[in-house]
Amino acid sequence: MATRNRVLHWTILSLGFAFLYIPILSLVVYSFNDSNLVTVWGGFSLRWYRALFDDATLLRAAWLSLKIAFFTATAAVVIGTWAGFVVARMGRFRGFSLYVAMVSAPLVVPEVVLGIAMLLLFVEMGSLIGWPTGRGAFTIWVGHVMFCMAYVVVIVQSRVRELDRSLEEAAMDLGATPLRVFFSIILPQLAPALVAGWLLAFTLSLDDVVIAAFLSGPGSTTLPLEIFSRVRLGLKPEVNALAAILIGLVAVGMGIAHWLQWRRREN
Repeated sequence: MATRNRVLHWTILSLGFAFLYIPILSLVVYSFNDSNLVTVWGGFSLRWYRALFDDATLLRAAWLSLKIAFFTATAAVVIGTWAGFVVARMGRFRGFSLYVAMVSAPLVVPEVVLGIAMLLLFVEMGSLIGWPTGRGAFTIWVGHVMFCMAYVVVIVQSRVRELDRSLEEAAMDLGATPLRVFFSIILPQLAPALVAGWLLAFTLSLDDVVIAAFLSGPGSTTLPLEIFSRVRLGLKPEVNALAAILIGLVAVGMGIAHWLQWRRREN
């Protein structure tokens, strides 16, 4: 009976991993395809990696997406940490329910609604005060920060609730100011949650299509929008090459993170 359960367990686990990772592995394999067709194998070749580095439009879109994702994740962590700390520590003040609802709204409101709302906001601001003068990387960044901040709040506030407040009280008894307690006691304990929130916000921003479609303008096409526009005309294997490079970078980052965790446990 135990052997049968073990076989069933590993079978289900293997099927789950195959469902998740076989498409990714096939994408990497076909990035070395010599054929002009994305899904027809024509032999091993690096021609699409060379074509990728000659495709200035695709590289420009990828670089813009990386920049927006980096600044979005950083701003979302700063604002989300403050908002999550308020939710977890300030108690039920007047307007607390409204505050929580406003902070959590991007989690439940469809992205298309968020995109339309942000577009109308920027159009009205442009007509009233003349700013912003147009839509571009800045407006996409604002929309992504608003969207990603809610996820950071959820991660940070759950971690703040688990902190041992006796350490903070002891530090203040020894003369530390609240600001010093926050940076010396609370922030180091929040570091794993902040890193997790930053990575999640970075991924969400890099992957977003809907909000970026509403808030982008001429010369501010992100990588998902560029790929989505090319799907209508038929993708070339150079997109597979770009995806394989991104997958490799993610794999290296995860490997370094696991290695650092292993070294920390060993020490």
